[in-house]
Amino acid sequence: MSGICDGRVVVITGAGRGLGRAHALAFAAEGARVVVNDLDVRLDGRRPGAGAEGDGDGTSAEGGRTGRDGAAARVVAEIRAAGGEAVAHTGDVAGTEGAASLIRTALDAYGRLDTLVNNAGFLRDRMLVNLDEDDWDAVMRVHLKGHFLPLRHAAAHWRAETKAGRTPVARVVNTSSGAGLLGSLGQANYSAAKAGIAGLTLVAAAELARYGVQVNAIAPAARTRMTEHTFAETMAAPATAGFDAMAPSNVSPLVVWLGSAAAAGVTGRVFETEAGRITVMEGWHPGPTADKGARWSPAEAGEAVRELLAEARAPERVYGTR
Repeated sequence: MSGICDGRVVVITGAGRGLGRAHALAFAAEGARVVVNDLDVRLDGRRPGAGAEGDGDGTSAEGGRTGRDGAAARVVAEIRAAGGEAVAHTGDVAGTEGAASLIRTALDAYGRLDTLVNNAGFLRDRMLVNLDEDDWDAVMRVHLKGHFLPLRHAAAHWRAETKAGRTPVARVVNTSSGAGLLGSLGQANYSAAKAGIAGLTLVAAAELARYGVQVNAIAPAARTRMTEHTFAETMAAPATAGFDAMAPSNVSPLVVWLGSAAAAGVTGRVFETEAGRITVMEGWHPGPTADKGARWSPAEAGEAVRELLAEARAPERVYGTR
């Protein structure tokens, strides 16, 4: 390995499995000291043993298994066994105290913080007419609030460092999704949260640049317990020439680079990544425009819109409608 992250301290949320675990191992392999956060809950965010209506919605700072059998502890053990440095954090990063303690853990253990990777999340998929308020709130909380709070506490630390004359070379990598960029049937809550993360990334990149912080997002596709139904056919396909296209570890090199000092000047971007492919997503850009210079009547506005749509590029189709 190149040691592209030698000396850096990296915090990763939701790092007990899937993409987060792959990121943690990849950062450690490149010389980073890693804080591995995981609440160790089920796919729907509930704690093991909790019923669908029972306690354990993933919101408790005390939730999950915090002992030697916990997901975060297992990843820490993997990193240490390979000669790296890591500590576990099992708090709820979508709560104020859990997010604050996450940043304190990095500072207490290693005396610094260089990179934050926001990755934690879960699914509660329903078609819109069957989606209840609790499932909406829980998914919005873990994805959107679970990005905002760690970012806020990390940014406060980096701002303080800058004011003390120690401007950091700080990096944030957020986790959006193709569902957030294009929409996905049966995932209104998840799509809305992931779209919000893309917007949060743009604002954070603009606001935090003065403190030496770069903020980017990825929209990854890989084999995890969250995607096993979405990518069932792809995941069942055998690896080609030894390359497992859906392995989470394929996504991590981009995340490691974005989290390193080598990514200088790259900020406010969203990258779609899967297998061996990286795409810069270009987001909303103004298309055809009509300006009357005065107020439209409804009929005139409608006629103008139809003419503009005839000139405009057709939108990408929502996932699940292709």
